[in-house]
Amino acid sequence: MQLKLTQTRIKYGYVLSSSASWVSLLVALTAGSAEAAGSVNGDYIRSLAAPGKTVLVVEYYDGQKSVAARKGYASANGFQATSSTDFRVDDKTSLHLFGLEPCRGEMVNRTEGFSGRCDDFAREQLSIKLKAAKVLYCRAFLSEENAAMQDVTCFGYYNYPGTLDTVDNIEEQLVSLGALRLSKKADGSPMRPDLVEAEKIGRGGFGMWADPRVQGQ
Repeated sequence: MQLKLTQTRIKYGYVLSSSASWVSLLVALTAGSAEAAGSVNGDYIRSLAAPGKTVLVVEYYDGQKSVAARKGYASANGFQATSSTDFRVDDKTSLHLFGLEPCRGEMVNRTEGFSGRCDDFAREQLSIKLKAAKVLYCRAFLSEENAAMQDVTCFGYYNYPGTLDTVDNIEEQLVSLGALRLSKKADGSPMRPDLVEAEKIGRGGFGMWADPRVQGQ
């Protein structure tokens, strides 16, 4: 179900249309912040929560560093991962976590009891993050607004009364858990420089990085 949302103008990041512009957006978002993909207003994201539903809000940024459009959705069944880096919004739209990829082939992580395809491990971990979130808040370029597959960066609001109340960048979590790793540009540099530190954590032996074969890829 799509929600009607009132537009506001929030001054974050640049919106262009190439991988280089994604880096520009992320650099702008992270200015003055150590967090992946920039800081967010946690109170605002928490305020979007609705009892018995998972809420998804996607904000689209224009070249003036402003939110030019916003779309909202609510689902009683949550949002489903369709691959290691993608999840389905509705019949017409899916979202893609930009700049990330699973390892190649198969992997084994005895601590987590997993042996199988890298894609399956990453998709399983993404599904857990999507299912547990009360709110999914994503950012994209304005040029993505009507695309069937949209490049995004996303945050999740997770709440377990008395134990956990947090807003986390989903890509940062998946990379630090070793479910996904950073895709690289032709020159070998990461497509998501904001997540380099998260990958260092993952490389400590989490997820895919527990398998020596992945270390050698």
